Amino acid sequence: MNCHLPNRCRTASGKHALRKSVAGMALLWAGWLGLVLPTLAQDAPLQVRRAETDSELGRVTGELSLSQEKLAKLDNEIGALKKDQVTITAALIQSAKTEKKLAQDIEDIGEKLTSLREQEDGIRLSLKERRGILAEVLAALQRMGLNPPPAILVRPDDALASVRSAVLLGAVVPEMRQQTEELMGDLKEMNRVTASIAQEQARLADTQKAQVEEQRRLSLLLEEKKKLHVQSEEQLAAERRHAEELAQKATSLKDLIASLDNQMNAVREAAEAARRAEEKRLADGQERAEQRPPDADRLMAQTDFGSLRGRLVLPAAGSISRKFGDKDEITGSSMGEMLETAANATITSPSDGVVLYAGAFRSYGQLLILDAGGGYHVVLAGMKRIDVSQGQFVLAGEPVGAMGEKLLASAASMDVGNGAPMLYIEFRKDGKPVDPAPWWTVRLSGRTQNDT
Repeated sequence: MNCHLPNRCRTASGKHALRKSVAGMALLWAGWLGLVLPTLAQDAPLQVRRAETDSELGRVTGELSLSQEKLAKLDNEIGALKKDQVTITAALIQSAKTEKKLAQDIEDIGEKLTSLREQEDGIRLSLKERRGILAEVLAALQRMGLNPPPAILVRPDDALASVRSAVLLGAVVPEMRQQTEELMGDLKEMNRVTASIAQEQARLADTQKAQVEEQRRLSLLLEEKKKLHVQSEEQLAAERRHAEELAQKATSLKDLIASLDNQMNAVREAAEAARRAEEKRLADGQERAEQRPPDADRLMAQTDFGSLRGRLVLPAAGSISRKFGDKDEITGSSMGEMLETAANATITSPSDGVVLYAGAFRSYGQLLILDAGGGYHVVLAGMKRIDVSQGQFVLAGEPVGAMGEKLLASAASMDVGNGAPMLYIEFRKDGKPVDPAPWWTVRLSGRTQNDT
């Protein structure tokens, strides 16, 4: 038997003792693997890692809550706002923008954690394959009277320190030098990845706390806007009942939009009357006029929707899981896009427009139809809650609803397989579906928002 380590005993008893020492170190190494490196599946699929990360994100978010002090601070902040439609709407849009950015950050951190854990899995496998090398290094140190500390069983940085000591003390013969250096590289990388995971988890926790706070601010602002929403129920009740009747009679989304368009003039007149009533109610007319954002009280979008290609922001942070024209088991070809969102995601209007319809409609679940002007309509479906009403004018970026915890049963026909909340987005021009993809803006990362 060739000698791999210096000072190796050549007697039979020495060889036997060495085998026992190496075997003992191998057992210690196996124990360390069992404590620090859980069993690794040979091929951990990407979707499994993503599912684990999504589960963690949902669990942590669910456990977060705001302190009474923080809630009181938010209440005071909202209470200090000037109580008019324009101020509240502007605050809503800004809050929704902030919440959406936080949601995107959480998604990006989740993707990074998934990548780091895949790297961790690869290093674990490599370390398993090199455990014999470490066992021999530890045995050499032991025979030199440098017994590795017990902590080596639970911390990879201690294992790295032991290997470095072996190299410095000449316990590793030249034939083993390359393998030992590769082992050191794995241990260094494991330390780096472990530290990165801890850092990203801390950043994730901070971001989720900020998101919970922003969602609370959004909720308070929505409550304030509802209090200020002085649309005459008497004026709009008939139109709403008529819309519900049309929805029951319509056999398709196209029929519903066409029927609603026929009564659009009545809705506009009611909304105009509501606007006049709101202005009459406000006592600080001149001050309000000075603070009003441009076009804040207009009733129809003044920018041609067709000219907004490349400028609209997705209604929520997420990824497009089904594109326009993709195979659809129900209609044969998808007439819109499916946006996979986080649980309870806030949904914002992608453009200015008047709410043509807000309510349940067949398999679409909660359906929102916006008249964006110029013959264009924006359709959003699959939400758990809608926060706007028929005849209301909304600005681009204004919150209009929220998703649920998971894919709604009423939207099961739109499912793409994983049960996550799905928002259906459809653009129509003169009653015909058009591909929404060209309208979405480019993210700061350089990829379009509908990239999968």
